[in-house]
Amino acid sequence: MNGSLPSSPNVVDIKLKRGSAGLGFNIVGGVDQQYVVADSGIYVSKIKEDGAAALDGRLQEGDKILTINGLKLENLTHKATVDLFRTAGEDVELRVLKKFPQHMNGPTGSQPEHKSPVSSLGMLAALLGVASIFAFIYIRNHRRHF
Repeated sequence: MNGSLPSSPNVVDIKLKRGSAGLGFNIVGGVDQQYVVADSGIYVSKIKEDGAAALDGRLQEGDKILTINGLKLENLTHKATVDLFRTAGEDVELRVLKKFPQHMNGPTGSQPEHKSPVSSLGMLAALLGVASIFAFIYIRNHRRHF
């Protein structure tokens, strides 16, 4: 901000004008509510339809907010960050690290890769099925008749 250029192509400066519904987005994160493992940064969790952010179009879910009106959002609790947003004034300048394309379902590249819960449950069910079959065969072959 102040005429400075973003430090990388993935960092953008966005100016929003607060509307009747605020800035039009929700955030997650903070030192007390980490959204990404080992990263206490602040991330956009939802863009509200017809809000200032949606009308502007540049801020997206999963983007990491680095600064608000030049203040770095580092080592802050979630509540302290929310308070900064609420008192930021009508015209708000954000510096944002855009999420990377390969992380379409989550925040920036610091997010660890994880498998979907469905595939994990499927694997668990398959393992239980195999274990049940082996148990049945074992009991059937080792049954003693009296």
